[in-house]
Amino acid sequence: MTFEVPERVRPVRDAVYAFMTERVEPAEPVLVGGGAAAVDKLRELRGEAKDAGLWALGHPAELGGGGLPFLDYVFVNEVQGRSEWGQLALGTFTLQDSLMLHEYADARWRERYLAPMVAGEVSPSFAMTEPDVAGSDPTGLRTTAELDGDEWVIRGRKWFTTGAAAAAYTTVMCRTEPEGTPPHRAFSMIIVPTDTPGYRIVRDLPVLGLAGGHYEVAYEDVRVPASNLLGPRGEGFRIAQRRLGPGRIFHCMRWLGQAQRAFDLLCERLNSRSAFGGPLADKQLMQRHVFESYAEIQSARLLTLQAAHRIDAGDEARVEISVIKVVGARMLHNVIDRAIQAYGAAGLTDDLPLSRMYRHAREARLYDGPDEVHTQSAARRVLREYRNGGNWEFGLR
Repeated sequence: MTFEVPERVRPVRDAVYAFMTERVEPAEPVLVGGGAAAVDKLRELRGEAKDAGLWALGHPAELGGGGLPFLDYVFVNEVQGRSEWGQLALGTFTLQDSLMLHEYADARWRERYLAPMVAGEVSPSFAMTEPDVAGSDPTGLRTTAELDGDEWVIRGRKWFTTGAAAAAYTTVMCRTEPEGTPPHRAFSMIIVPTDTPGYRIVRDLPVLGLAGGHYEVAYEDVRVPASNLLGPRGEGFRIAQRRLGPGRIFHCMRWLGQAQRAFDLLCERLNSRSAFGGPLADKQLMQRHVFESYAEIQSARLLTLQAAHRIDAGDEARVEISVIKVVGARMLHNVIDRAIQAYGAAGLTDDLPLSRMYRHAREARLYDGPDEVHTQSAARRVLREYRNGGNWEFGLR
């Protein structure tokens, strides 16, 4: 494998980079402002992306997407991640849900949702986390679904269901099997159209002061047909793992795009700002910010590409995925933090994107599993190799 961007990918990656820096990033003040102006601007960006042939690049061609192979899309996702709006503007926000629906849903749901989702006409949402249960241990989820004749009756409460208010449906993880069932075989995924009676949005949850469309939703005797089951009964965790593995690769590559943007801003600031008789670039402590950021970005990038390579080869890459989730989130926070430090008071304002990026970076250490769980999981798997008489020879992994 090579860690360089393949020549075949460079043209589309360069085109996405140009679209992000010339169209999406300048539009951020309008997009952040919300309201009708934001809706119109996003619609405009989406139209431009489609006209430029940059829409839904990672979706399979048979679903109406760009059909980029997984590893090729990984490199594109890196520059798409420069802005939180990249996924929405380029039609990739639905990728994980589209793939999950395509693989596990019956024909009725594929016909109803897949093409419109890839086209950006409808949005999905995913409900797993609950307010009264430790998200680090999802085997304790309390939302239940019971069969009543040919219908599932769902009762419970979820939160951090991103995009629920605008979504056409939510895929709900819930307990469907009786007590005594092994925990990882007790849960299933069920498709719930958001206009179903009993599906009630309780509130939007601002995160560190940012209203990001993360909703708390109550399921009050929600009834859906038994055929709304996504995949085999009791296989919810297995389906979730197949969804989350590649998804974490995409997260980490987008974090690298944000880190690159923060690194660019850091270096520009040090070369343009003077204090105490000379440019900040001449100050050793500022130079250390550049060095540490470079080392962390490059380390996280190589780890992420190696994990992507393992996934592409058919390996679950559990250790590699856990490591990049922790290392990538930590790296993103640190690089943005140093850029804010270099800008001083200006870095704390909304005159720059750093303040908003910083708050989103803190989220990264929690969603898709907190750092502590990934750290424990990776260490356990490595130690198991030694306990079983083997070792962890890095050159062969």
